[in-house]
Amino acid sequence: MKRSLWAIVSAALVMGAALVPNTGAGAQDSPDSEIGVTADTIRIAVIADVDNAIRPGLFKGSRDGVQAFEKYINSKAGGGGLAGRKVQVDFIDSRLSPDEARSALVRACEENFAIVGTTALFLSNIEPAVGCVDKAGAATGLPDVPILQTEVAHQCSPVSFPIIAGALDCTTKDDHPQTYTARVGQIRYQKKQVKDLHGSFVIPRDLKSTINATLPIIAGAEKAGVENDDQFQVSGLATQPEYTPVAQSLKQNNSTYFYNGSDYKANVNLRREAKIQGVTSVEVWDCSLACYDVRTLEEGGADVEGQFINVFFVPLEEAKQNKAVNAYVKNVGGRDNADGFGAQAFAASLFFRDVVNNIVEAHGENGITRARFLEEAAEIHDFDASVDGDALIGPTDVGGRKVNGCFATMQIRDGEFVRVFPKKKGTLNCDRKNTVKVELDLDLGST
Repeated sequence: MKRSLWAIVSAALVMGAALVPNTGAGAQDSPDSEIGVTADTIRIAVIADVDNAIRPGLFKGSRDGVQAFEKYINSKAGGGGLAGRKVQVDFIDSRLSPDEARSALVRACEENFAIVGTTALFLSNIEPAVGCVDKAGAATGLPDVPILQTEVAHQCSPVSFPIIAGALDCTTKDDHPQTYTARVGQIRYQKKQVKDLHGSFVIPRDLKSTINATLPIIAGAEKAGVENDDQFQVSGLATQPEYTPVAQSLKQNNSTYFYNGSDYKANVNLRREAKIQGVTSVEVWDCSLACYDVRTLEEGGADVEGQFINVFFVPLEEAKQNKAVNAYVKNVGGRDNADGFGAQAFAASLFFRDVVNNIVEAHGENGITRARFLEEAAEIHDFDASVDGDALIGPTDVGGRKVNGCFATMQIRDGEFVRVFPKKKGTLNCDRKNTVKVELDLDLGST
């Protein structure tokens, strides 16, 4: 995608940054110690692609997840909030537009302490966040806790701390080939059920970044033992008939496996077309996290029976068994309003909570600065998004930006999402063999 240009920081700002300590000292004893922080409020923003003509409501769940955190944290006993302040969430819609995404960063830099739950496909220009000037006048950067990073610039942003890290090893981004970490726990599980796994993969072709994000997944599946019969690049906007070649390939190859790297809508179209084409050999219909959405059940009906979806958090159906899941589901308005992106956005918000609490412990309630947030975030290596002792995700080295191999596999049975592995509710499988390194020489563009 075309990359937006960010104006170069003026010489005066650079000189000012050199003269002002990064810790934001001098402002640390004031209640309004940082942009977005007042005596009674901490303002954060969630930037997500929601209102757009192409896929309306695409990442609505991300917005709702951070807003659910706002409701949760502000209702806690004793007045709620963080650092003696209420949390205020501002939603900025990036609208599937690189210009809107860039503008969102500029606005958040000027108004918010940090951005949380970032889910913008076109975030190719991260400079407005990296060069963001804090209240003390230093180009410290705007803290970002994203849940989706497709563009290389965002994946390798020094101010971003994703709770679900991207596959790319950023130290190799300029190498040929690059190194990626692929999650293969779900393949290891499926191989125990179906020894001869071979099939096709669908790659969303609309952006180079989404193609590059899907290819490591395919390479990981191959390394874990799935034979690649065929792979297709299909637009996320494709209609059902456009999946005819995919369905015919599955039938001709007598494939036992299929992976859809696009969204739930694309998967519903493929499953319907496969049924029309008489595909009966596939034993494992696999889909990305985007399929963990009640719209899959509502729109897919009987056509999506047997669908597998792998999640990186304790399933949303287990709110009774897990206080972290319950906190999200309750505050988002019930299971019908909850989805995979929302759960991850809520987890990202809990990371924000933990970092702020660490700052307060070390520097007091009036010591909250962006510089300190970035310093403290880098020191968290075992984050699990806990609420009252119950973890939402597996232990994750967020500070080190490491991929966490923890997962659970769900399957659609009788119109419901049902846990199939691991069997015990409230648990995730975190075997160290659930991730593998793969080498791919991808065109990452200008970095």
